[in-house]
Amino acid sequence: MFGTVNVFLADDALGNYIFGLDTTLLMDSAITMLAMFCMFLLLSYLLFNPARNLLQKRQEGIKEQMETAAKEKEDAIQFKAEYDAKLKNVEVEAEEILTETRKKALKKESDIIGEAREEAARVIDRANKEAELEKNRVKDEVKQEMITVAAAMAGKFIASSLDESKQSQLIADTLNEMGDETWLN
Repeated sequence: MFGTVNVFLADDALGNYIFGLDTTLLMDSAITMLAMFCMFLLLSYLLFNPARNLLQKRQEGIKEQMETAAKEKEDAIQFKAEYDAKLKNVEVEAEEILTETRKKALKKESDIIGEAREEAARVIDRANKEAELEKNRVKDEVKQEMITVAAAMAGKFIASSLDESKQSQLIADTLNEMGDETWLN
């Protein structure tokens, strides 16, 4: 069927050909190529496909990890923004609380001062009332003393039947005993 095709590449000293292209070589080459193709398919099925699957799973895992990392990074950025906003709000809230506390302290201070003034006014009023009562008591005592002195003077006047010079002397003595301050109050 196939004829012999000889390709001469070079002659050696014995006359043998180094490379002869004949049907056997072509058939052997075709069978070798077919065997290599079958071997390739078999190895592809047994080794390459699992390796590809392994690589594909690895790629999917890496892709998933990258997506998760990107999502976590976005979440971290969002949390950081929220945290920064809360920090700013904390400063504002702290200032509001301090302002509120200062207002309350000033109100409490004014309330305490008002109560102290009221208490001082009550104490002064009570002291004035006590002074007035003491003054009235002293006036009553002076009146009693005057009555006693007048009665004693009347008794002396009647007992001695006084003449006018003696009567003036008696009034002057009585007044000196009582003192000038008694009549001023």
